[in-house]
Amino acid sequence: MVPTDRTALSRRLDGARTHAAGVADAIGARGAFLATCCVLLVVFYYPVGTVLVAAFTRGGDPSLAPLWATLTDPFYFGALAGALADPASVPGAIAEWAEAGFPAVRTGLFGFTAFLALLGTAGAVAVGLPGAYVLARYEFPGRETVRSLTVVPFVLPAIMVAVGFTTMFGTNGALNDVLGLVGLSVDVAFGLPIVVAALTFYNAPLVTRFVVAATETVDVRAVETARTLGAPRWRAVVDVVVPQVLPSFLAGVLIVFVFDFMAFPIVLALGGLRLATVEVWIYSLASDLRIPEAASLAVLEAAITLALTYVYLRVERRGGRDTATASVPRVPLLGPPSAGRLLALAYACIALVLYVGPLASMVAESLTRGGSLSAANYAFLLAQQLGSGGARPTVAVSNSLLFAVGAVALAVPMGVSVAVVTGGEGRLRRLSGALLMAPLAVSGVVTGIGLLRGLVFGVDLFGYHLAVTGPVAIVAAHAVGGYPFVVRNVAPLLARVEDDLVAAARTLGAGPAQAFRDVTLPLVAPGVVAGAAFAFAISVGEFNATIVLARDGASYTMPIALERYLSNPSVGPYLGPAAAMGTVLLVVTAASFVVVERLGGRWER
Repeated sequence: MVPTDRTALSRRLDGARTHAAGVADAIGARGAFLATCCVLLVVFYYPVGTVLVAAFTRGGDPSLAPLWATLTDPFYFGALAGALADPASVPGAIAEWAEAGFPAVRTGLFGFTAFLALLGTAGAVAVGLPGAYVLARYEFPGRETVRSLTVVPFVLPAIMVAVGFTTMFGTNGALNDVLGLVGLSVDVAFGLPIVVAALTFYNAPLVTRFVVAATETVDVRAVETARTLGAPRWRAVVDVVVPQVLPSFLAGVLIVFVFDFMAFPIVLALGGLRLATVEVWIYSLASDLRIPEAASLAVLEAAITLALTYVYLRVERRGGRDTATASVPRVPLLGPPSAGRLLALAYACIALVLYVGPLASMVAESLTRGGSLSAANYAFLLAQQLGSGGARPTVAVSNSLLFAVGAVALAVPMGVSVAVVTGGEGRLRRLSGALLMAPLAVSGVVTGIGLLRGLVFGVDLFGYHLAVTGPVAIVAAHAVGGYPFVVRNVAPLLARVEDDLVAAARTLGAGPAQAFRDVTLPLVAPGVVAGAAFAFAISVGEFNATIVLARDGASYTMPIALERYLSNPSVGPYLGPAAAMGTVLLVVTAASFVVVERLGGRWER
């Protein structure tokens, strides 16, 4: 009887230790999660909340007047503003529109933004679909490398893309150098065509990625069944493949439209206020400290983009994510001439001009001076002043790297703690995870404005005035923008960690921290490193919040310095140094891309 009692007592003690260990684990994870929530409350939710509240207050009192003033302003909503201000005028306005022709109707800032987004989306579809066809249909050396390059929108800073397009298609760009050999020239610099081309460059790979991923879920047996029943190849594609691919294609189109609608660095650098979109105008208003008006625009823009994002999520869910047991086989690209292979060749030529051309032109421009090879542009980065702002280019480079290191130091523990606590099943976990992904849905410009008004200008708390310097706010903004991607990279690996392994380590006497360090962390380390590389790349290329917070040359980063070069009236003489700095930025982001791809990181937003 005594041994039995001892065995029962031992089991109870083991159970108590296991329960205590679980409590300690929960307290440790929740403590880190609570610390992350506090950081987000200070550097994201509160600052953004103060901006949005400004849209619903006047003179300190709740009011819809600022929002209504924006809705009824023809500058923002064109003819729709008149209809909102006076509904009785709608019939007469319709009659006037019918006589003048609907194209003559003034659409306002929101209408132009939607028009530009529509053009950019059309360009992305026109370029992305042929690319998806080539990748889905043909097998060729380097196919996986080409497919990996469809993550371009997530890697390359938009302002660097603007520099590349300026060196390629600008007045003194590579295209005019080639056309000049036959006495021709084109002038598309800082106009609508170059903005649309840059948006196409940035988002066409998204269409390709969505469609290629969808084709890999098409079951070849369904196609073979249709062929067996007598359907020609084109009919089998239309009846079997297209319905299965269509939801993913529509999801890709929707998300590209949202990205184009919120485009900021490319439009600001290549179009300026002449081609101002809603996002650019929000920045302009914030620069003039017209915060209520900027906040009203931000609220209306967020309402539109969130509605479109909701539709995107619904459409994407319809597309499914299952992998087919037998996918449609690919055929060798090298073979007898055919319509498909000719399309692949034509697409390769377009891709060389659209994708390789701007980046190659930027690198070539950085290595030339006066038509000959020279390192003078890089020497400029080491010795001279920026044309505007008074900061040395070396300061911008060092700031970018230092800010990125600081952002990673914050983003990684934040992302890991959120992934640990919000992982698993349960409505509360899913809701918490969705709320904590809010930085992905909020404009970086709005985040920057909130941080500027809150942390930088300072707040009064318990009789003390609390404020931080601009660089601290910049690092906070970069960390907030990067940590969701740490979550996306770590969470899938955490879900695969077997609970028995952690329990075994705890049974052997390991504490919560030691079990996490010795068991869990090695298993999720690739995701942590990939998330850190992603956060580093996001920080180095971040522009939207930084341009609001970088109030002087001492806090400029590489993207801000690039924009200053391009916005300088004497852009010609400064194009070489801008290309040199853009090349440095390209090397840094490309290195981050290699790290994430090698570790199988997740790039989806």
